[in-house]
Amino acid sequence: MEQTKPSQSLPDNAYRELKPGEEYVPMMPADAKPKEVTPYSVTMGLLMAVLFSAAAAYLGLRIGQVFEAAIPIAIIAVGVGNMLGKKNMLGQNVIIQSIGASSGIIVAGAIFTLPALYILGLETAFYKVFLSSVLGGILGIVLLIPFRKYFVKEMHGKYPFPEATATTEVLVSGEKGGNQAKLLAVAGLVGGLYDFAASTFGLWTEEISTRMTAWGTLCADKFKTLLKVNTSAAVLGLGYIIGLKYSAIIAAGSFLIWLLVVPVVGSTATGAGMSPEELYQTFGRPLGIGGIAMAGLIGIIRQSGIIKQAMGLAVSEFSGKKKAETNVPRTQRDLTMRTILTTLIAALATTFFFFQFGILGNWGQTAVALLIVFVISFLFTTVAANAIAIVGSNPVSGMTLMTLILASLVLVSIGLNGTAGMTAALIIGGVVCTALSPAGGFIT
Repeated sequence: MEQTKPSQSLPDNAYRELKPGEEYVPMMPADAKPKEVTPYSVTMGLLMAVLFSAAAAYLGLRIGQVFEAAIPIAIIAVGVGNMLGKKNMLGQNVIIQSIGASSGIIVAGAIFTLPALYILGLETAFYKVFLSSVLGGILGIVLLIPFRKYFVKEMHGKYPFPEATATTEVLVSGEKGGNQAKLLAVAGLVGGLYDFAASTFGLWTEEISTRMTAWGTLCADKFKTLLKVNTSAAVLGLGYIIGLKYSAIIAAGSFLIWLLVVPVVGSTATGAGMSPEELYQTFGRPLGIGGIAMAGLIGIIRQSGIIKQAMGLAVSEFSGKKKAETNVPRTQRDLTMRTILTTLIAALATTFFFFQFGILGNWGQTAVALLIVFVISFLFTTVAANAIAIVGSNPVSGMTLMTLILASLVLVSIGLNGTAGMTAALIIGGVVCTALSPAGGFIT
């Protein structure tokens, strides 16, 4: 059979639903043999992972949000490939951005839970942080593989996949000689100079508050009304990346708390004598956490149909004949269900021994903790993938909070409390959170 040469443009049915009997032929068709995993692509991918891990960790710990690295890494991969004069780099660029984008994915899973171990002064060690991240990452990928065909093939054109679409356009433009890397370099330079001017020369403050004015101080003291704006380049850039819609949603949540909840509670006897900042810490923040946790629970309920359909596809593949598997096109070839199950069992067994000998030391409590990790990771991976497919944003924080709440309730009910219970709940949350992050990134 004659090998098909990869195209340099997307087919017209790349983003729309397929008509009955219509087949989607990607830019790298099933009978093509493009260069993908090469020393260059792996090395560049690892370099991007190191650089963007540091950036994602800094931004996440600073403002509680982690940017999606796939798009800027794709731009860099295209730019470097063009500068080096490389041709037919689409397959390798996909590998570069896939390896590199895992940076923010794993970092997001760790920074939302594990820093609490240090904040609370709990006993911790490097191996606990390392193993919780590694095992969570493996579980997230393995649990999502059976759902790939549902999200990517069966739902072709029905989900927008915003981030994947943007990344695809960047990579496709690279085949045509795109130069978006220059724009990224200029943006990075502008952002660096902006923060340098603020932090080094103090040309303006990083946080602007209405307390800077006399009327603002009066409103804060008398009416418990206060507004703050962070002016750092990281926050401005994050708002640009996630877009106006989701920036407005985040801002709406802040307005709701600071302009409604805080003033209302401050006007009652309960909040009398408390400053707006104290009211926020005591009432506003817990209210927001509860809302995020409930959103995670609602997400599971809403995705029950997707879980059932995707598992049906996975079971049908597992029960299929071996001969049929050998005829699967290259573009639809996943790891076998036997390999997936073997890896899953090995990861769960390792997690069990990690919990038993590294954290809990009680066989019964360890079994319960492992059950919590498996069930919640399995349910929430589809929620994460579906959220990425629709809005391009992974609600990891909300689902992690839900995990911590459920884990804490279950652990207390089986007699595990105090510092040991807090440590166990956070490590369990770390494993689950890290499982959900690569699940969303992998589907992209």
